[in-house]
Amino acid sequence: MTPAQLRRVREALNSFAVETPSWGFADTGTRFGKFFQDAAAIDLGDKLADAGHVHALTGCCPTVAVHVLWDFKPGEDPKAVARLARKHGVKIGAINPNLFQDQCYKWGSFGNNDATVRAAALQHCVDSVAIGQAVGSEYLSLWFADGTNYPGQGSIRERKHAFEDSLRALHRKLGPKQTMLVEYKPFEPAFYATDIADWGMALLLAKKAGPRAKVLVDTGHHYSAQNIEQIVAWLLDEDMLGGFHFNDRRYADDDLTLGSIDPYQVFRIFHEIHFFAADRGRMPKIAYMIDQCHNEKPKIEATIQTVVMAQELYAKAALVDHAALRVAQAKNNVVDAELILKRAFFTDVTAGLAAWRKANQLPGDPLLAHRRSGYARAAAADRRRRRKELGLTQGGSFA
Repeated sequence: MTPAQLRRVREALNSFAVETPSWGFADTGTRFGKFFQDAAAIDLGDKLADAGHVHALTGCCPTVAVHVLWDFKPGEDPKAVARLARKHGVKIGAINPNLFQDQCYKWGSFGNNDATVRAAALQHCVDSVAIGQAVGSEYLSLWFADGTNYPGQGSIRERKHAFEDSLRALHRKLGPKQTMLVEYKPFEPAFYATDIADWGMALLLAKKAGPRAKVLVDTGHHYSAQNIEQIVAWLLDEDMLGGFHFNDRRYADDDLTLGSIDPYQVFRIFHEIHFFAADRGRMPKIAYMIDQCHNEKPKIEATIQTVVMAQELYAKAALVDHAALRVAQAKNNVVDAELILKRAFFTDVTAGLAAWRKANQLPGDPLLAHRRSGYARAAAADRRRRRKELGLTQGGSFA
């Protein structure tokens, strides 16, 4: 790498942080059952310890996203959770309300035709806003399982109006430093008409909610043929891109480690962000978060893989020659424009990553350092014993 490239990689990595998810360290499963890993986290203390371990090795994961029902006990002081996070060297990040688990949500939450259920869902989100304010969280991350499975089951327009009303009401409860992220998903568990099925629906709802509402792009929540980087570019241009949930997919929402299927797509997404920054003279404020649940890969190893891959691809995207790209685009020089992207993508940034890690007193190989640390063995021994004492030996549903 040239000195100029090393400098660009260093600058890119200095401003890049990735949030880990508390649920990514715990035992999860599929709709068919839950499968245990000896070293998987049992409680929030374990989750935050694991997240702190990942941050200590990678240097770019200072915050942890939490699920309200899974991570906060009823009546618990949220500030105690924040203190526990700090004990493990991290902070509480995005607050995720749970609007899909309770029995009352069988027919939806914000889109439910029962006003009582809609009110309960809204109150849960308002409570989540208060938790966020107590722990200093900047983001309220909203994903809804709402939708219908059969034609005629519900009024699509009435459900849309219900979402607009609830999101506006929730937006009014946000603190001045809080941002509401509206996520979308094309299907599952609603297979006929998911209420927020694509980025356009999320964009319209966010705009109607209020100025502190943005769109959250989950890289797994798309059909295989969709051009995610085009979606990202449009949202950037509209100042409506609030954040990402990182994962990879072969089909849709497969929860695979980032870049394990198509690293070039992730690179192209990052390129659009860097290109936007070059044109506007500023890097947009974006929350980069992981959303993965691994049933086969060890939890911490999978998380480290995703973080390291994100750093590598973000650094590669920072090497695109924007001046040359603009010239090629202005001349409709298709071949050169494509090659400019590929030249950056195929650049070996190992030296740049190593230099950045050395400068920040981090292990040169975070995954290898984790394996040599003995952390997983110690956690497995402790949690295997505790799981047995708690009677957690039977597989259940997803989480």
